[in-house]
Amino acid sequence: MKLKLVYPCWPKLDRQTEFHLPPHGPVVFAAAVPAGIEVAFTDENLEAIDFDDPADLVAISTMLTCQLPRAFEVAREFKARGRTVIFGGIATMLHAEEVMQHADSVFLGEVEGRLEALFEDFRKGKLKKVYDFMNNPPAIELVGTARREILNRELYNYRGVQMLDLVHASRGCKFDCFPCCTGFLGGKKFRPRPVDQVIEEMEAIRNNRLFIVDNSLAQDREWLKDLFTAMIPLKKKWVSHPILDDPEILKLAADAGAWYVYQAVFDTSDVIRNRIRRLKDHGIGIEGTIILGTDDQDEDDIKRLVDFLLEVELDVAEFTILTPFPHSPIRGQMEGEGRILSNNWIDYTAGKVVFQPKKMTPEKLQEMYHYAWDTFYAGGGHQLKMGELFKNVIRREMDDGTYRRYNPKTRRTFDRQKGQA
Repeated sequence: MKLKLVYPCWPKLDRQTEFHLPPHGPVVFAAAVPAGIEVAFTDENLEAIDFDDPADLVAISTMLTCQLPRAFEVAREFKARGRTVIFGGIATMLHAEEVMQHADSVFLGEVEGRLEALFEDFRKGKLKKVYDFMNNPPAIELVGTARREILNRELYNYRGVQMLDLVHASRGCKFDCFPCCTGFLGGKKFRPRPVDQVIEEMEAIRNNRLFIVDNSLAQDREWLKDLFTAMIPLKKKWVSHPILDDPEILKLAADAGAWYVYQAVFDTSDVIRNRIRRLKDHGIGIEGTIILGTDDQDEDDIKRLVDFLLEVELDVAEFTILTPFPHSPIRGQMEGEGRILSNNWIDYTAGKVVFQPKKMTPEKLQEMYHYAWDTFYAGGGHQLKMGELFKNVIRREMDDGTYRRYNPKTRRTFDRQKGQA
């Protein structure tokens, strides 16, 4: 039996450097596919889809809301050729009812231990319209090593720089932040994986650079201590969402290879200023994630915020426009207030205004979004600032003998200590 796994493309953020990380959802899904099923994967962001591939079943993996319009087109193309199409992933869970109109079947929730029944139903010609496990997550111990061998590794580099591999050490998040859908998707209970299983997966990843995609590394202090302590011998260099702002934890994170963090910067307070300083004191870079258009912001507030980012010498900033994604707390509020201006999902990139801001017009917020990008990067573009972060990590890798350089001509990786690998 052959499964065709497709990751549709989507429009990228205006003014941001375009690069592509190896996707996480598809490799996690593939790891739960029963043995004996051939999996062929296509990332449409980097390669064309072969719609005539003679697959028995087509699975479309969706992460982003703005991915859905293209995902629906892809489904139509395969269904026109007589293929059975199933959908899964974050965006499928957020838009389940709409997705059902385009799919033969949808899978909602986490896949571990659940796919055997789905494939057996397909073999028997009894595929269900919906497999719903949204409120019934599997035991976290069932989460195994993602199946990264389905990826075409040579595609995931930027100008010879190998991109980060994604890995998760936990699921669920106890912080129910207003713009976030995680509480709906993964539950509001923190579910850490056993540390030895996380380390086993990290060891299996040949890439020295990782992105720990957990929603927050600030949920359980003792577990973080155990995790970072166990990571130190791996000498990996990694990126993550916020790390617990605690002296011992930050020291352990730095020793374990923390390269830079995505740190939400939502105001110009001393709390944020000191958090940035403490990260820098530990040699950890910061990519600020800045949401524009919150109800407390006007035009002058955004200008002051950009000035603050320059003052604290943030390494990199990613500006986004507040976007009321389905099942986020802010969505319900804005729907109740009649402030949603568009449900055209192709515009839900977090780079376009799709709601009525409280203290400015939609046009002014869009203008301030461009102002923020252009002002912050006036002294050097996004590529240059990202380049500085990569230079820093390369220096650290060379110091500890873990530097590997990908050569796109030979399609091989050069290991400083071992030669060609």
